[in-house]
Amino acid sequence: MALVELRDVSKVFPAASRHGSPVRAIDGVDLDVEAGDIYGIVGYSGAGKSTLIRLVNALETATSGSITVDGTEITGLPERRLQQVRRGIGMIFQQFNLLRSRTVYGNVAYPLEVAGVPKAEAHERIAELLQFVGLAEKAHTYTDQLSGGQKQRVGIARALATSPKLLLADESTSALDPETTQEVLALLRRVNEELGLTIMVITHEMEVVKSIANKVAVMEDGRIVERGSVFDVFSDPQQPVTRRFVSTIVDDVPDAETLARLRAVHPGRFVRLAFRDPAVRQAEVFAELIRRDVTFELVHGGMEDVGGRTFGNLTLSLRGSDADVDAALHAIGARLETRELR
Repeated sequence: MALVELRDVSKVFPAASRHGSPVRAIDGVDLDVEAGDIYGIVGYSGAGKSTLIRLVNALETATSGSITVDGTEITGLPERRLQQVRRGIGMIFQQFNLLRSRTVYGNVAYPLEVAGVPKAEAHERIAELLQFVGLAEKAHTYTDQLSGGQKQRVGIARALATSPKLLLADESTSALDPETTQEVLALLRRVNEELGLTIMVITHEMEVVKSIANKVAVMEDGRIVERGSVFDVFSDPQQPVTRRFVSTIVDDVPDAETLARLRAVHPGRFVRLAFRDPAVRQAEVFAELIRRDVTFELVHGGMEDVGGRTFGNLTLSLRGSDADVDAALHAIGARLETRELR
């Protein structure tokens, strides 16, 4: 069952000046986020991904279309009803958005105070959350004394305070170093697995999507241009913008300059092998080459693991008689995609 449903949603901002033009930030988006998903929303700056998140938590109003969150149609709801809906949605931010005048405890307490939760119940909930995020000993520390990773843990605890079903993470690791990023992503995985929350992750970093998400949608110019399981999108991207994103973590065909440099060092015929089916193993492919008296060198590419499934692109330099190389490529081509690089 979809926890979040968008149907033909558009958002148009008025012109910034009298002589300007309206800006269509979201353009006819359809999206289903199933309960239990960690759904990555990817796009370059200006693609519309942050506006999309603000529509889901009703901080922006859709110009047209329908948005349903946990069974409630939120477009057109009065503010009083929207406040109730927002209590079921947690939000974490790139710059943390913590209250500097409050301690760690006070920051996590804030949404509970707004919701009118009795103090004794709130205290129990705060203690439980600080233990969960690993900051119990920092309860009475002011946020200026925390590291970036600790601040984001406070942000996550605060987002979980009202026991939401949906967590929205808007570039939540962009301000963190790589090691801290992985720690925060591991915590978000625990939130998903142990607490059962659905998470929408807004990011421009494909490494984040690869590390945490099970589904991904790629945005460009306010539209979703590609979507699917992370494995399917990463292993076989269809749109140019998706291929640019995927190329940041998955090697494909070497560019002309790299290819020329490789040819100067490695003699032979260059072939790119695209591994997509986990049932096709590298060892079996290499054994076929050896059986055909074809020697080979791996000169470019690599393999990636997404959700326990492996895929990748390997460029090999093959040496042997043309007949033997052709026969080997014909046999291998029956099992995976091959492309000779000219």
